[in-house]
Amino acid sequence: MKAVIKKKYGEDATNVGDEGGFAPNIGGAEEGLELLMAAIAKAGYDGKIKIAMDVAASEFASEDRPSPTYDLKKKQTPNDGSGVKTGAELQALYEGYVAKYPIVSIEDPFE
Repeated sequence: MKAVIKKKYGEDATNVGDEGGFAPNIGGAEEGLELLMAAIAKAGYDGKIKIAMDVAASEFASEDRPSPTYDLKKKQTPNDGSGVKTGAELQALYEGYVAKYPIVSIEDPFE
């Protein structure tokens, strides 16, 4: 993974975060999944690795009740609101990831 990140984002992006993982400045989950797939392929493990995600949806859920919305760009400044999804839209996004990548688990998918 380090080599894949270094090649695409440079040496500075390979610093290790608090929990021991890499934290390159990526544009979203799909870009992270693509990096992960490239690292899996580079290591020779295509078709042998399954992915589990902890999306921490409770971190980007609104306070609206009974049906919260989810702002995928909540921490971006400026925020134009283009990242806001309903629960159904967020589920469809996850289903798209599962269809495209070998994902077997999604932790904290909703608030």
